[in-house]
Amino acid sequence: MADQDTLGYEQARDELVDVVRRLEAGGSTLEESLALWERGEELAKVCRDWLEGARARLDAALAEESGEPAERPSGNAGPGAGESAEE
Repeated sequence: MADQDTLGYEQARDELVDVVRRLEAGGSTLEESLALWERGEELAKVCRDWLEGARARLDAALAEESGEPAERPSGNAGPGAGESAEE
């Protein structure tokens, strides 16, 4: 499994879908199910961070377009959130 800091949104989402399918299918031991659940939680956080970062970037762009002072996204906005914000 890839390090969560290096996963893109789509990779994390696809792996999360797979984890959910495996949990819903059943047949795993309790230990395997717990490990899958924990991985699912990690992947959900990666997806949430990416989406929060995207929202912050959109809000900043919309505020800039309307002439309002844009608040800079906080450091916890998600992976890649500030990659194109500084030009």
